Amino acid sequence: MDVLFWIATNIFGTPAILLGFIVLVGLLLQKKSTSQLVSGTFKAIIGFLVIGAGSDVIVKALNVFEPMWKEVFGLEAGSLGSFMGQEAFNGKYGSAVTLAMLVGFLINVALARFTRFKFIYLTGHMMFWTSTIFAGVIVHASSGIAIWKLVLMIAVVLGLYWTFQPALVQPFLRKVTGNDNIALGHTSASVALLAALFGKLLGNKNNDSEKIKVPKGFEFLRDSNVITALSMGILFLIGAIILSTKGTPAAAELMAKSGDQNFIIYSIIQSFTFAGGIAIVLMGVRMFVGELVPAFNGIATKLVPGAKPALDAPVVYPYAPNAVVLGFLGAFAGAIIWLLVLGNTVSYIFVPTMIVLFFHGATAGVFGNSTGGVRGAVIGGFITATIVAWGQFLMVRFFISSTVPDTAMWAADSDMFIIGPILNFLAKLFF
Repeated sequence: MDVLFWIATNIFGTPAILLGFIVLVGLLLQKKSTSQLVSGTFKAIIGFLVIGAGSDVIVKALNVFEPMWKEVFGLEAGSLGSFMGQEAFNGKYGSAVTLAMLVGFLINVALARFTRFKFIYLTGHMMFWTSTIFAGVIVHASSGIAIWKLVLMIAVVLGLYWTFQPALVQPFLRKVTGNDNIALGHTSASVALLAALFGKLLGNKNNDSEKIKVPKGFEFLRDSNVITALSMGILFLIGAIILSTKGTPAAAELMAKSGDQNFIIYSIIQSFTFAGGIAIVLMGVRMFVGELVPAFNGIATKLVPGAKPALDAPVVYPYAPNAVVLGFLGAFAGAIIWLLVLGNTVSYIFVPTMIVLFFHGATAGVFGNSTGGVRGAVIGGFITATIVAWGQFLMVRFFISSTVPDTAMWAADSDMFIIGPILNFLAKLFF
Protein backbone atom coordinates (compact mmCIF):
# COMPACT_ATOMS: atom_id res chain seq x y z
CA MET A 1 0.00 0.00 0.00
CA ASP A 2 2.87 2.36 0.85
CA VAL A 3 4.42 1.70 -2.55
CA LEU A 4 1.17 2.52 -4.34
CA PHE A 5 0.81 5.71 -2.30
CA TRP A 6 4.38 6.70 -3.18
CA ILE A 7 3.73 6.09 -6.90
CA ALA A 8 0.43 8.00 -6.77
CA THR A 9 2.07 10.96 -5.03
CA ASN A 10 5.43 11.18 -6.76
CA ILE A 11 4.63 10.03 -10.29
CA PHE A 12 0.92 10.41 -10.99
CA GLY A 13 0.73 13.30 -8.52
CA THR A 14 3.64 15.22 -10.08
CA PRO A 15 2.55 16.61 -13.48
CA ALA A 16 6.03 17.07 -14.96
CA ILE A 17 7.08 13.51 -14.03
CA LEU A 18 3.82 12.05 -15.31
CA LEU A 19 4.22 13.87 -18.62
CA GLY A 20 7.78 12.58 -18.93
CA PHE A 21 6.55 9.06 -18.16
CA ILE A 22 3.91 9.25 -20.91
CA VAL A 23 6.50 10.44 -23.42
CA LEU A 24 8.86 7.65 -22.31
CA VAL A 25 6.18 5.01 -22.86
CA GLY A 26 5.31 6.41 -26.29
CA LEU A 27 8.96 6.36 -27.35
CA LEU A 28 9.47 2.85 -25.96
CA LEU A 29 6.50 1.61 -28.02
CA GLN A 30 8.23 3.01 -31.09
CA LYS A 31 11.48 1.27 -30.11
CA LYS A 32 13.52 4.47 -30.05
CA SER A 33 17.20 4.46 -29.11
CA THR A 34 18.45 5.03 -25.58
CA SER A 35 19.65 8.50 -26.58
CA GLN A 36 16.21 9.41 -27.94
CA LEU A 37 14.50 8.02 -24.82
CA VAL A 38 16.63 10.10 -22.45
CA SER A 39 16.51 13.26 -24.58
CA GLY A 40 12.76 13.10 -25.23
CA THR A 41 11.81 12.37 -21.62
CA PHE A 42 14.06 15.03 -20.09
CA LYS A 43 13.06 17.74 -22.58
CA ALA A 44 9.38 17.05 -21.93
CA ILE A 45 9.87 17.43 -18.16
CA ILE A 46 12.00 20.58 -18.45
CA GLY A 47 9.57 22.15 -20.92
CA PHE A 48 6.63 21.64 -18.58
CA LEU A 49 8.50 23.24 -15.67
CA VAL A 50 9.53 26.23 -17.80
CA ILE A 51 5.84 27.08 -18.30
CA GLY A 52 5.45 27.97 -14.62
CA ALA A 53 8.40 30.36 -14.79
CA GLY A 54 6.95 32.12 -17.82
CA SER A 55 3.50 32.36 -16.25
CA ASP A 56 4.95 34.24 -13.25
CA VAL A 57 6.54 36.79 -15.58
CA ILE A 58 3.26 37.35 -17.43
CA VAL A 59 1.26 37.80 -14.21
CA LYS A 60 3.72 40.44 -12.93
CA ALA A 61 3.22 42.48 -16.12
CA LEU A 62 -0.57 42.07 -15.94
CA ASN A 63 -0.47 43.34 -12.36
CA VAL A 64 0.65 46.66 -13.85
CA PHE A 65 -1.53 46.64 -16.97
CA GLU A 66 -4.87 45.98 -15.28
CA PRO A 67 -4.75 48.68 -12.55
CA MET A 68 -3.28 51.13 -15.05
CA TRP A 69 -6.27 50.87 -17.37
CA LYS A 70 -8.73 50.75 -14.48
CA GLU A 71 -7.43 54.17 -13.48
CA VAL A 72 -7.54 55.35 -17.11
CA PHE A 73 -11.24 54.47 -17.22
CA GLY A 74 -11.82 55.77 -13.69
CA LEU A 75 -12.93 52.37 -12.40
CA GLU A 76 -12.68 51.24 -8.81
CA ALA A 77 -9.34 49.70 -8.03
CA GLY A 78 -9.48 46.02 -7.28
CA SER A 79 -7.93 42.68 -8.07
CA LEU A 80 -9.24 39.53 -9.66
CA GLY A 81 -10.05 38.33 -6.15
CA SER A 82 -8.87 35.11 -4.53
CA PHE A 83 -7.78 32.51 -7.08
CA MET A 84 -5.27 29.67 -7.35
CA GLY A 85 -3.23 30.81 -10.34
CA GLN A 86 -1.48 28.67 -12.95
CA GLU A 87 1.42 27.45 -10.83
CA ALA A 88 -0.70 26.40 -7.83
CA PHE A 89 -3.36 24.93 -10.11
CA ASN A 90 -0.76 22.84 -11.95
CA GLY A 91 0.55 21.65 -8.60
CA LYS A 92 -2.87 20.40 -7.50
CA TYR A 93 -4.58 19.43 -10.76
CA GLY A 94 -1.74 19.17 -13.26
CA SER A 95 -1.67 15.38 -13.08
CA ALA A 96 -5.41 15.23 -13.77
CA VAL A 97 -4.89 17.51 -16.77
CA THR A 98 -2.04 15.35 -18.07
CA LEU A 99 -3.99 12.09 -17.65
CA ALA A 100 -7.05 13.67 -19.28
CA MET A 101 -4.89 14.66 -22.26
CA LEU A 102 -3.72 11.06 -22.67
CA VAL A 103 -7.16 9.48 -22.24
CA GLY A 104 -8.74 12.15 -24.46
CA PHE A 105 -6.18 11.44 -27.16
CA LEU A 106 -6.89 7.69 -26.95
CA ILE A 107 -10.62 8.46 -27.32
CA ASN A 108 -9.78 10.57 -30.38
CA VAL A 109 -7.76 7.67 -31.82
CA ALA A 110 -10.57 5.18 -31.10
CA LEU A 111 -13.19 7.40 -32.76
CA ALA A 112 -10.92 7.86 -35.76
CA ARG A 113 -10.40 4.10 -35.94
CA PHE A 114 -14.05 3.06 -35.71
CA THR A 115 -15.97 5.97 -37.27
CA ARG A 116 -15.76 7.80 -40.59
CA PHE A 117 -14.13 10.82 -38.89
CA LYS A 118 -10.50 9.93 -39.60
CA PHE A 119 -8.84 12.90 -37.90
CA ILE A 120 -6.00 12.67 -35.37
CA TYR A 121 -5.49 15.89 -33.41
CA LEU A 122 -1.76 16.62 -33.13
CA THR A 123 -1.51 20.25 -31.99
CA GLY A 124 0.06 19.42 -28.65
CA HIS A 125 0.26 22.88 -27.07
CA MET A 126 -3.44 23.41 -27.79
CA MET A 127 -4.10 20.04 -26.17
CA PHE A 128 -2.41 21.30 -23.01
CA TRP A 129 -4.04 24.73 -22.80
CA THR A 130 -7.49 23.43 -23.71
CA SER A 131 -7.19 20.72 -21.04
CA THR A 132 -6.04 23.29 -18.48
CA ILE A 133 -8.80 25.82 -19.19
CA PHE A 134 -11.49 23.10 -19.23
CA ALA A 135 -10.17 21.79 -15.91
CA GLY A 136 -10.26 25.32 -14.51
CA VAL A 137 -13.90 25.72 -15.57
CA ILE A 138 -14.96 22.37 -14.08
CA VAL A 139 -13.13 22.85 -10.77
CA HIS A 140 -14.60 26.35 -10.43
CA ALA A 141 -18.10 24.97 -11.03
CA SER A 142 -17.60 22.00 -8.69
CA SER A 143 -14.67 22.55 -6.34
CA GLY A 144 -15.16 19.25 -4.52
CA ILE A 145 -15.14 17.08 -7.63
CA ALA A 146 -13.22 13.81 -7.31
CA ILE A 147 -10.04 13.66 -9.37
CA TRP A 148 -11.18 10.58 -11.31
CA LYS A 149 -14.42 12.33 -12.26
CA LEU A 150 -12.48 15.41 -13.35
CA VAL A 151 -10.17 13.31 -15.52
CA LEU A 152 -13.09 11.38 -17.03
CA MET A 153 -15.14 14.48 -17.83
CA ILE A 154 -12.26 16.39 -19.41
CA ALA A 155 -11.09 13.33 -21.35
CA VAL A 156 -14.50 12.62 -22.88
CA VAL A 157 -15.02 16.26 -23.85
CA LEU A 158 -11.51 16.48 -25.32
CA GLY A 159 -11.83 13.22 -27.21
CA LEU A 160 -15.06 14.38 -28.84
CA TYR A 161 -13.74 17.88 -29.49
CA TRP A 162 -10.45 16.71 -31.01
CA THR A 163 -12.33 14.36 -33.33
CA PHE A 164 -15.24 16.51 -34.51
CA GLN A 165 -13.63 19.97 -34.56
CA PRO A 166 -11.39 19.12 -37.55
CA ALA A 167 -14.36 17.41 -39.25
CA LEU A 168 -16.52 20.55 -39.02
CA VAL A 169 -13.82 22.75 -40.52
CA GLN A 170 -12.70 20.34 -43.25
CA PRO A 171 -15.21 21.38 -45.98
CA PHE A 172 -14.02 24.99 -45.67
CA LEU A 173 -10.36 23.97 -45.37
CA ARG A 174 -10.60 22.18 -48.71
CA LYS A 175 -11.50 25.52 -50.29
CA VAL A 176 -8.36 27.04 -48.80
CA THR A 177 -5.88 24.28 -49.61
CA GLY A 178 -7.50 22.75 -52.68
CA ASN A 179 -6.97 19.23 -51.33
CA ASP A 180 -7.98 16.88 -48.50
CA ASN A 181 -4.54 15.88 -47.23
CA ILE A 182 -4.50 17.65 -43.87
CA ALA A 183 -6.98 19.05 -41.35
CA LEU A 184 -7.05 22.03 -38.99
CA GLY A 185 -6.54 21.06 -35.36
CA HIS A 186 -6.73 24.35 -33.52
CA THR A 187 -8.96 26.28 -31.12
CA SER A 188 -9.53 28.95 -33.77
CA ALA A 189 -12.00 26.63 -35.52
CA SER A 190 -15.05 28.63 -34.40
CA VAL A 191 -13.77 31.94 -35.75
CA ALA A 192 -12.53 30.24 -38.92
CA LEU A 193 -16.04 28.91 -39.56
CA LEU A 194 -17.69 32.24 -38.71
CA ALA A 195 -15.21 34.10 -40.93
CA ALA A 196 -15.98 31.82 -43.86
CA LEU A 197 -19.75 32.21 -43.36
CA PHE A 198 -19.71 35.99 -42.86
CA GLY A 199 -17.16 36.39 -45.66
CA LYS A 200 -19.56 34.67 -48.01
CA LEU A 201 -22.43 36.82 -46.76
CA LEU A 202 -20.74 40.23 -46.60
CA GLY A 203 -17.55 39.96 -48.63
CA ASN A 204 -16.48 39.81 -52.25
CA LYS A 205 -14.73 36.60 -53.23
CA ASN A 206 -13.43 38.11 -56.48
CA ASN A 207 -11.40 40.71 -54.54
CA ASP A 208 -8.82 38.17 -53.37
CA SER A 209 -6.35 39.41 -50.77
CA GLU A 210 -3.45 37.78 -52.57
CA LYS A 211 -3.75 40.31 -55.39
CA ILE A 212 -2.42 42.95 -52.98
CA LYS A 213 1.31 43.62 -52.89
CA VAL A 214 2.43 43.98 -49.27
CA PRO A 215 5.51 46.24 -48.76
CA LYS A 216 8.51 44.43 -47.29
CA GLY A 217 8.56 46.98 -44.49
CA PHE A 218 5.43 45.38 -43.03
CA GLU A 219 6.74 41.81 -42.94
CA PHE A 220 7.28 42.14 -39.17
CA LEU A 221 3.49 41.81 -38.85
CA ARG A 222 3.97 38.08 -39.37
CA ASP A 223 6.18 37.69 -36.27
CA SER A 224 3.93 37.04 -33.27
CA ASN A 225 6.61 37.96 -30.69
CA VAL A 226 7.22 41.34 -32.29
CA ILE A 227 3.49 41.97 -32.67
CA THR A 228 2.87 41.16 -29.01
CA ALA A 229 5.61 43.51 -27.79
CA LEU A 230 4.60 46.29 -30.18
CA SER A 231 0.87 46.11 -29.51
CA MET A 232 1.17 45.85 -25.74
CA GLY A 233 3.87 48.55 -25.85
CA ILE A 234 1.43 50.95 -27.52
CA LEU A 235 -1.25 50.21 -24.91
CA PHE A 236 1.15 50.51 -21.99
CA LEU A 237 2.51 53.77 -23.43
CA ILE A 238 -0.95 55.30 -23.89
CA GLY A 239 -1.96 54.25 -20.39
CA ALA A 240 1.24 55.66 -18.87
CA ILE A 241 0.85 59.01 -20.63
CA ILE A 242 -2.77 59.36 -19.50
CA LEU A 243 -1.86 58.44 -15.90
CA SER A 244 0.98 60.96 -15.93
CA THR A 245 -1.53 63.75 -16.62
CA LYS A 246 -4.32 62.67 -14.24
CA GLY A 247 -2.83 63.76 -10.94
CA THR A 248 -5.14 61.53 -8.87
CA PRO A 249 -3.95 59.72 -5.71
CA ALA A 250 -4.49 56.35 -7.41
CA ALA A 251 -2.44 57.45 -10.42
CA ALA A 252 0.34 58.70 -8.13
CA GLU A 253 0.34 55.36 -6.28
CA LEU A 254 0.67 53.42 -9.52
CA MET A 255 3.42 55.69 -10.80
CA ALA A 256 5.35 55.20 -7.58
CA LYS A 257 5.87 51.54 -8.55
CA SER A 258 8.51 52.65 -11.04
CA GLY A 259 10.73 53.99 -8.25
CA ASP A 260 13.50 56.21 -9.61
CA GLN A 261 12.78 55.09 -13.17
CA ASN A 262 10.59 57.24 -15.42
CA PHE A 263 7.07 55.78 -15.32
CA ILE A 264 6.67 55.82 -19.10
CA ILE A 265 9.93 53.91 -19.58
CA TYR A 266 8.91 51.55 -16.77
CA SER A 267 5.57 50.91 -18.51
CA ILE A 268 7.22 50.19 -21.86
CA ILE A 269 9.53 47.70 -20.14
CA GLN A 270 6.43 45.96 -18.74
CA SER A 271 5.16 45.43 -22.29
CA PHE A 272 8.42 43.74 -23.23
CA THR A 273 8.26 41.76 -19.99
CA PHE A 274 4.78 40.55 -20.95
CA ALA A 275 6.01 39.53 -24.41
CA GLY A 276 9.05 37.87 -22.84
CA GLY A 277 6.86 35.90 -20.45
CA ILE A 278 4.80 34.58 -23.33
CA ALA A 279 7.99 33.71 -25.23
CA ILE A 280 9.23 31.74 -22.19
CA VAL A 281 5.93 29.87 -21.87
CA LEU A 282 5.87 29.07 -25.59
CA MET A 283 9.45 27.84 -25.42
CA GLY A 284 8.47 25.49 -22.61
CA VAL A 285 5.40 24.33 -24.49
CA ARG A 286 7.42 23.71 -27.64
CA MET A 287 9.92 21.65 -25.68
CA PHE A 288 7.40 19.20 -24.24
CA VAL A 289 5.13 19.26 -27.28
CA GLY A 290 8.11 18.48 -29.50
CA GLU A 291 8.43 15.20 -27.62
CA LEU A 292 4.77 14.55 -26.80
CA VAL A 293 3.38 14.79 -30.34
CA PRO A 294 5.79 12.23 -31.88
CA ALA A 295 4.98 9.88 -28.99
CA PHE A 296 1.25 10.30 -29.61
CA ASN A 297 1.65 10.20 -33.38
CA GLY A 298 3.58 6.94 -33.23
CA ILE A 299 0.67 5.32 -31.39
CA ALA A 300 -1.97 6.82 -33.67
CA THR A 301 -0.43 5.92 -37.03
CA LYS A 302 -0.17 2.27 -36.02
CA LEU A 303 -3.78 2.09 -34.88
CA VAL A 304 -5.46 4.28 -37.54
CA PRO A 305 -3.90 3.77 -40.97
CA GLY A 306 -4.85 6.52 -43.42
CA ALA A 307 -5.87 9.01 -40.75
CA LYS A 308 -5.57 12.71 -41.55
CA PRO A 309 -3.38 14.74 -39.18
CA ALA A 310 -5.16 17.76 -37.65
CA LEU A 311 -2.41 20.36 -37.40
CA ASP A 312 -1.66 23.81 -35.96
CA ALA A 313 -3.16 26.96 -37.48
CA PRO A 314 -0.02 28.10 -39.39
CA VAL A 315 -0.49 25.24 -41.88
CA VAL A 316 -3.06 27.46 -43.68
CA TYR A 317 -0.97 30.64 -43.74
CA PRO A 318 1.07 29.89 -46.88
CA TYR A 319 -2.15 29.66 -48.91
CA ALA A 320 -3.03 33.33 -48.27
CA PRO A 321 -0.18 35.26 -46.57
CA ASN A 322 -1.78 38.66 -47.20
CA ALA A 323 -5.01 37.46 -45.58
CA VAL A 324 -2.93 36.56 -42.52
CA VAL A 325 -1.92 40.21 -42.11
CA LEU A 326 -5.43 41.52 -42.88
CA GLY A 327 -6.99 39.12 -40.40
CA PHE A 328 -4.63 40.25 -37.66
CA LEU A 329 -5.21 43.94 -38.42
CA GLY A 330 -8.97 43.37 -38.23
CA ALA A 331 -8.50 41.59 -34.91
CA PHE A 332 -6.24 44.31 -33.52
CA ALA A 333 -8.69 47.07 -34.47
CA GLY A 334 -11.52 45.09 -32.91
CA ALA A 335 -9.49 44.52 -29.74
CA ILE A 336 -8.95 48.27 -29.23
CA ILE A 337 -12.66 48.93 -29.78
CA TRP A 338 -13.71 46.24 -27.30
CA LEU A 339 -11.09 47.37 -24.77
CA LEU A 340 -12.83 50.77 -24.71
CA VAL A 341 -16.36 49.33 -24.79
CA LEU A 342 -15.82 46.76 -22.02
CA GLY A 343 -14.03 49.28 -19.83
CA ASN A 344 -16.84 51.80 -20.14
CA THR A 345 -19.81 49.41 -19.93
CA VAL A 346 -19.08 46.40 -17.71
CA SER A 347 -15.98 47.78 -15.95
CA TYR A 348 -13.75 44.97 -17.20
CA ILE A 349 -10.19 45.56 -18.40
CA PHE A 350 -9.82 43.38 -21.46
CA VAL A 351 -6.25 42.17 -21.95
CA PRO A 352 -5.74 42.12 -25.74
CA THR A 353 -3.99 38.77 -25.92
CA MET A 354 -1.93 39.42 -29.01
CA ILE A 355 -0.66 35.87 -29.27
CA VAL A 356 -4.31 34.73 -29.51
CA LEU A 357 -5.42 37.62 -31.70
CA PHE A 358 -2.53 37.00 -34.06
CA PHE A 359 -2.99 33.28 -34.62
CA HIS A 360 -6.79 33.28 -34.46
CA GLY A 361 -7.21 36.51 -36.40
CA ALA A 362 -4.78 35.29 -39.04
CA THR A 363 -6.58 31.95 -39.38
CA ALA A 364 -9.96 33.67 -39.59
CA GLY A 365 -8.47 36.00 -42.19
CA VAL A 366 -7.45 33.09 -44.42
CA PHE A 367 -10.88 31.46 -44.17
CA GLY A 368 -12.69 34.77 -44.58
CA ASN A 369 -10.66 35.52 -47.68
CA SER A 370 -11.54 32.14 -49.20
CA THR A 371 -15.21 33.13 -49.34
CA GLY A 372 -15.19 36.94 -49.16
CA GLY A 373 -11.82 38.27 -50.32
CA VAL A 374 -10.21 41.24 -48.58
CA ARG A 375 -13.42 42.24 -46.84
CA GLY A 376 -13.96 38.70 -45.62
CA ALA A 377 -10.42 38.56 -44.19
CA VAL A 378 -10.86 41.79 -42.21
CA ILE A 379 -14.34 40.77 -41.03
CA GLY A 380 -12.90 37.44 -39.88
CA GLY A 381 -10.33 39.29 -37.78
CA PHE A 382 -12.97 41.53 -36.22
CA ILE A 383 -15.14 38.51 -35.38
CA THR A 384 -12.10 36.99 -33.66
CA ALA A 385 -11.60 40.07 -31.49
CA THR A 386 -15.29 40.10 -30.58
CA ILE A 387 -15.34 36.50 -29.39
CA VAL A 388 -11.99 36.78 -27.59
CA ALA A 389 -12.90 40.07 -25.82
CA TRP A 390 -16.37 39.12 -24.63
CA GLY A 391 -15.35 35.52 -24.07
CA GLN A 392 -12.47 36.60 -21.85
CA PHE A 393 -14.78 38.86 -19.85
CA LEU A 394 -17.34 36.10 -19.26
CA MET A 395 -14.72 33.46 -18.56
CA VAL A 396 -12.70 35.54 -16.09
CA ARG A 397 -15.70 36.99 -14.28
CA PHE A 398 -18.03 33.98 -14.14
CA PHE A 399 -16.59 30.63 -15.26
CA ILE A 400 -13.00 30.40 -14.03
CA SER A 401 -12.57 33.19 -11.46
CA SER A 402 -11.48 30.95 -8.55
CA THR A 403 -9.00 28.80 -10.46
CA VAL A 404 -6.92 30.23 -13.34
CA PRO A 405 -8.40 33.58 -14.46
CA ASP A 406 -4.82 34.80 -14.95
CA THR A 407 -4.30 32.10 -17.57
CA ALA A 408 -7.66 32.79 -19.20
CA MET A 409 -6.58 36.41 -19.70
CA TRP A 410 -3.91 35.43 -22.21
CA ALA A 411 -4.00 31.70 -23.03
CA ALA A 412 -7.72 30.97 -23.46
CA ASP A 413 -8.90 30.80 -27.06
CA SER A 414 -11.99 31.21 -29.21
CA ASP A 415 -13.32 27.64 -29.00
CA MET A 416 -12.66 27.52 -25.25
CA PHE A 417 -14.86 30.57 -24.72
CA ILE A 418 -17.71 28.85 -26.53
CA ILE A 419 -17.35 25.41 -24.92
CA GLY A 420 -16.47 26.74 -21.43
CA PRO A 421 -20.00 27.85 -20.43
CA ILE A 422 -21.38 24.50 -21.59
CA LEU A 423 -18.86 22.67 -19.41
CA ASN A 424 -19.76 24.89 -16.47
CA PHE A 425 -23.42 23.95 -16.87
CA LEU A 426 -22.67 20.22 -17.18
CA ALA A 427 -20.32 20.23 -14.16
CA LYS A 428 -22.96 21.89 -11.98
CA LEU A 429 -25.62 19.54 -13.32
CA PHE A 430 -23.78 16.26 -12.72
CA PHE A 431 -21.29 17.04 -9.92
